[in-house]
Amino acid sequence: MICWPSRMRSVRPGDRSSLLRRDPRPCDLCVLSHDRHVIDARLQTIVKAYDVRGLSPEELDTDVARALGQAFAEETGISDGRGSMVIGHDMRSTSPLLVEAFADGVRGHGGNVIGIGLASTDLLYFASGDLDLPGAMITASHNPAAYNGIKLCRAGAKPIGYDTGLSAIAESASAHLDEPVSPEPTGTYEQIDALSRYATYLHEIVPIPPGRRLRVVADAGNGMAGHTVPSVFATLDIELIPMYFELDGTF
Repeated sequence: MICWPSRMRSVRPGDRSSLLRRDPRPCDLCVLSHDRHVIDARLQTIVKAYDVRGLSPEELDTDVARALGQAFAEETGISDGRGSMVIGHDMRSTSPLLVEAFADGVRGHGGNVIGIGLASTDLLYFASGDLDLPGAMITASHNPAAYNGIKLCRAGAKPIGYDTGLSAIAESASAHLDEPVSPEPTGTYEQIDALSRYATYLHEIVPIPPGRRLRVVADAGNGMAGHTVPSVFATLDIELIPMYFELDGTF
């Protein structure tokens, strides 16, 4: 879509004396520019099309994470005691603090938090679908160790992107950034084991037929697969040969 001043056209083609009409619809660039004007500068650089990503703690710190948690509770309708959300994190060194801050933001707005601890992104999405709750995953995926981020989804693991709620979350978080921290959050927090249920689910959708015992070599690359794979393979009649299963958040 192009900007409406550039879409001026004649009422009758070829009639230079006729009035020019303008298409009143704003272009995508204008809409995005308007959004950026109401989003705090601290969020403008880290709110992307599909998630939040930035250097941590230089750009994505606990204050920003807390404000995003508050806004997430509002956007997903779980604030003021109306519901719960699930949160997990990867092995990056900054992840535990960001989880705590995001959860504090949610709880400060009256939302309940269910933590699943260390998790791969697919495990968080599974938990969101299994529990039918909105979720947040603290990770920067493939980005270097100096980065961190947040992937958000609605209940049922429906992704939240810039056009489906992330811009509204960023705008709302901007208003919360300089608010004092809630002294006593009203929302609750509980920790659950989602990994064992995830392993069972994978066994259900991909059953291993009886027969020859398999030897499987798995290279986890010192990432979250080193946490997930052992639980998934634990009850199977498979010889697992692990490679680089040690979690390393300094990669």
